[in-house]
Amino acid sequence: MTKSELARHDGRDGRPAYVAVNDAIYDVTTSPLWTGGDHQGSHQAGADLTEALKNAPHVRAVVERFPVVGRLEAEPPPKTAGGGKGLIIGIVIAVIVLLAVLLFR
Repeated sequence: MTKSELARHDGRDGRPAYVAVNDAIYDVTTSPLWTGGDHQGSHQAGADLTEALKNAPHVRAVVERFPVVGRLEAEPPPKTAGGGKGLIIGIVIAVIVLLAVLLFR
């Protein structure tokens, strides 16, 4: 699951509440401390909490009690529209051919 996919599991409006810690994704939906995806005003579900837990008043082991539902993965690279490149190359070739014909008549 990517970070953008994780963000959709924010615990709001009946959605499940997932949090990531050290690339593991935990389901905290059933915890009364994560009602509506909010953890006591400090954290929102749907996020990677790895850095935040370094300064948390409790140990990471508390989160690790919840079921693991996936692994955090890197976002895929954005898709590029390669169609425009071919068009530009075609136009450049046409202009070169046209210039060659005009110059060497």
